[in-house]
Amino acid sequence: MTFLDLEDSVAASEKTSARAQVVDAIRELDWDDRVLCVRLNGWSSRWTYGDAIDVVGRAGERLDEVMLPKTQSSAEVVALDLLLTQIELNSGLPVGHIGIEAQVETARGLINVEEICSASPRLEAIVFGPADFAASIEMPFLTGGIQIDEYPGDHFHYVFSKILMAGRANGIQVIDGPFLKVREPELFRDYCARTHALGYDGKWAVHPDQVPILNDVFSPTQEQFDRARAILDAYEDATVRDRKGAMMFGDEMIDEASRKMALKVVSRARREGLERSSG
Repeated sequence: MTFLDLEDSVAASEKTSARAQVVDAIRELDWDDRVLCVRLNGWSSRWTYGDAIDVVGRAGERLDEVMLPKTQSSAEVVALDLLLTQIELNSGLPVGHIGIEAQVETARGLINVEEICSASPRLEAIVFGPADFAASIEMPFLTGGIQIDEYPGDHFHYVFSKILMAGRANGIQVIDGPFLKVREPELFRDYCARTHALGYDGKWAVHPDQVPILNDVFSPTQEQFDRARAILDAYEDATVRDRKGAMMFGDEMIDEASRKMALKVVSRARREGLERSSG
């Protein structure tokens, strides 16, 4: 997924003119088959409705999603949903064509994240914004999205887990936000591994050098895929042929829960184009 930004990367004096540049980029560049998104300005600004009308109204045919930053409540998602419906109706687009990604970047947004994640059928992902969130809760640091050595543990573990539970309960993707020290790849890899281990679907890249690391961390390995397939085969043999609900797989007991975990790995691996090893 690639998103074009109208929010924090655009100066206030350029907000309106940036819309035309985004529309031209959507129309003129070759985006192949990737999911294409535009980050609007949040409802606390004066630009949200104009962003949506200009960009979706003029380039909505190729656009897949819009991102709503600093989402504070379910009402903000509902408001954007209603606005998108009117734009689609007036632009000849199918109603529901444009999906929504919501960013949780404030204390209020985190408190309301369960309601946010269930606010609209358009919602496709929930995204954590670490820098704005750190400012919102008044953390005494100047760089967001990195590990804090002074804290004995992962200072965002609760935040990561709360957002993850809300997203999974509503069947939407859960994405971690940016890592801003772009010249420290190993620290970036470490932070990717933290949210990957919890079950996140991915993380933002803000520099091309981060993309290979992201793909490496968040993609199943061939070994993981082969083992997951072997677990599925063993479980099917045991339940169908031997009529057992649990069995040994090497030195590990596997059962229905094991099958569910293996299915998730296989599904991700197939999306990456992996095929089972012949050996």
